[in-house]
Amino acid sequence: MRDSYPSDISREQFEPLQALFEQSKQQTKPRVVDLYDVLCAILYVLKSGCQWRMLPHDFPNWPEVYKYFRHWSQKPSDDEFSLLEQA
Repeated sequence: MRDSYPSDISREQFEPLQALFEQSKQQTKPRVVDLYDVLCAILYVLKSGCQWRMLPHDFPNWPEVYKYFRHWSQKPSDDEFSLLEQA
């Protein structure tokens, strides 16, 4: 369990987004982080403006969160939205 932050969304709000994020990458090994926690960590950084390395320690480690942020921020083409923009 981790602390709650003002930038967090609820699990109910995350449910419709979960399938979108899970299908974004071919899974070759078991996922070790909870995508809900990853999204909340990304929202924390975007809302607070803190540096990735200053992410509170009760979130997944910052390199893992940043890896997901980079992957979810990539646009397939100029005409399409990134996963974060879709969410």
